[in-house]
Amino acid sequence: MKTIAIVGAGPGIGMSIAKKFGKNGFRVALIARNEDKLSQLVIELEQLGIEAAAFQADILNKAQIVLTFAAIKEKYGFIDVLEYSPTPGIDTLANPLDITEENALFQFQFNVLGAISSVREVLPDMLDKRSGALLFTTGRSAIHPVPMMGNIGIAMSGLRNYILNLNSELKDKGIYAGHLSIGIWMQPNSGVQDKIADIWYDMYTKRDRVEELITEDNV
Repeated sequence: MKTIAIVGAGPGIGMSIAKKFGKNGFRVALIARNEDKLSQLVIELEQLGIEAAAFQADILNKAQIVLTFAAIKEKYGFIDVLEYSPTPGIDTLANPLDITEENALFQFQFNVLGAISSVREVLPDMLDKRSGALLFTTGRSAIHPVPMMGNIGIAMSGLRNYILNLNSELKDKGIYAGHLSIGIWMQPNSGVQDKIADIWYDMYTKRDRVEELITEDNV
């Protein structure tokens, strides 16, 4: 049985991805800061017949990331898929005129350094097996500037550059690196999250495209 590790797991897109992959034979490792919320997600997945486990970690804390992935490997062994989609609070966003060194650095640490730390915990094993996938879910500002998300756009565009470079280096080594940029507002219980999870699974299985921008026209 394969394993997917979801960094930044929550009741929205992360849970939809967990369900989609879980229903297709994956065990699910959920990673987030809030242990109580994670426990509820695990219960929900188990009720659907999906094997899942919760792992508490702060994406800003590299030591916690290292320990968390070690715990996942101890429980499940090889991690076949890493999905990275932590979401910073809306109160951390800044438009271009309000960007400071501090709020730009926070977004870079949260989006880019957290992703790099997570990748470094799974990539060596993937390279050894010449198998695996690295999936990154971001917002529209990774591709198209969105003024109200000025500081996170700087970070997400940098993350996108990292993803595309990963794909370039890994595509001939049996490892897929993909990017899904969400350009629509997702209301709870709208079903949009499930459609996005379907697109992710299609990209993962077909590996025929590196990235896709989700808009009202394709969900």
